[in-house]
Amino acid sequence: MASRFVERSAAFFPHLWTLISRPFLFLWTRLLRKGSFDSPRLPEARVIPRDQHTISRKDISRAALNVLYGLHKGGFEAYLVGGCLRDLLCGRQPKDFDVVTDATPDEVHRLFKRSRIIGRRFQIVHVRFGREIIEVSTFRAFQRDDMNDDQHLAHEETGLVLRDNAWGSIEEDALRRDFTVNALYYNIADFALYDFVQSRRDIERGVLRLIGDPEQRYREDPVRMLRAARFAAKLGFEPDRATAEPIPRLAELLLQVPPARLFDEVLKLFLSGHARASYQELRELGLFPFLFPETDLCLQGDQGETWEAMILAAMDNTDARLAEDKPVTPAFILAVLLWPVVTARLDKYRADGVPPAPALHKAASWALDQQIQHTAVPRRFSTVMREMWDLQQRLPRRGGKRADTLLQHPRFRAAYDFLLLREQAGEIRAGLGAWWTRYQQVDEQERYAMTQALGPNQGAGGDGGGNNGGGRRRRRRRGGRSSSSNQG
Repeated sequence: MASRFVERSAAFFPHLWTLISRPFLFLWTRLLRKGSFDSPRLPEARVIPRDQHTISRKDISRAALNVLYGLHKGGFEAYLVGGCLRDLLCGRQPKDFDVVTDATPDEVHRLFKRSRIIGRRFQIVHVRFGREIIEVSTFRAFQRDDMNDDQHLAHEETGLVLRDNAWGSIEEDALRRDFTVNALYYNIADFALYDFVQSRRDIERGVLRLIGDPEQRYREDPVRMLRAARFAAKLGFEPDRATAEPIPRLAELLLQVPPARLFDEVLKLFLSGHARASYQELRELGLFPFLFPETDLCLQGDQGETWEAMILAAMDNTDARLAEDKPVTPAFILAVLLWPVVTARLDKYRADGVPPAPALHKAASWALDQQIQHTAVPRRFSTVMREMWDLQQRLPRRGGKRADTLLQHPRFRAAYDFLLLREQAGEIRAGLGAWWTRYQQVDEQERYAMTQALGPNQGAGGDGGGNNGGGRRRRRRRGGRSSSSNQG
């Protein structure tokens, strides 16, 4: 009996000590931080009670509420934070809900069975409820002199944050957020909003303001400059002078960011329903050349107005499809953005005597090779882009059975839309798009009449890379090749 009592005591008292000591350690740490000389003065929260704001639990997803209540029941602080609150106050329906807590990632993981810790630069926990995933992060701390553990916090000489797994208080976390409009907190304990940096005021005024020293924050994470462009486009907010001024001269810091991460940011910029506005913000802030440098050079060339008209038309097309809940693919918008680069290189190869099809293949490879040095282009998208570009040479060749064959191509619809954009922008003469539009609408008999009306020489060559000639291929003689016949 005595040994069993000792075993149970040994298992129980560490847990009891954790429960008792945690509040005292938290208060002691907060007092030390407020009196520290190497960290900024922490803000006091302006508490906005439930009867003074419009955010209701009925507007919050059931999965997010389950996570909030689970953390609260486990003895931890639990808040909704960031864009979900901003969107609710702006009358928008949030796409996702983020939770922040004083629990560490390991503690969150132990609390929820269907969860996993992800991330190296900054560890977070994904908690799954059905098909919905709630992202849970721990309050982040400022870098202080006593934080010299390389496993928790690491910087490059340029100021770029490489890892950031130092935990802190909610006050520190608020100052570590990027923009004031993303720094509101909704406390599940009292349903109040906690405002540390005048977030609600900036949301009501439509102002995009960076927290802290803008240049330092951009150097810590250059992607914040892209986020500034994206939020300005998405929300229609105006960046304040201090936020916008450093961006053009610091834009080259984007070259330090991994291409894969920049690809993700490009998707957010152009596939979230505000592509045109995002493109215009990128151009105005001087960020576009560091995402699509070769395209930017083409925009400065003789055909610059044509290419910009095509890009803007593609942006409008993408925004319209998203507004109608129609599917979109990154391959289409990327194919449009890189088409000026492809055509410029294609002209060069053609001038050197390279046949059309091989020239297009080489031009496409060159354009993609240049682009992936800045933003990644996964193969599943680059393959589709190549097929769309290839079809631009094949669509004019409609004679015989070619039109029906092209109509069955899996990328025909995307290539057809691409063709219409080229005509709309004035890159090529109008007419071919109208032919293909009608061809899709009429019956089989009328289609036959349309192809017959093209004439016997239709599709013989020109820009194509296939068989140069409208007739049949000559059948090779049996018995192998002879020295006098070399059919190519």
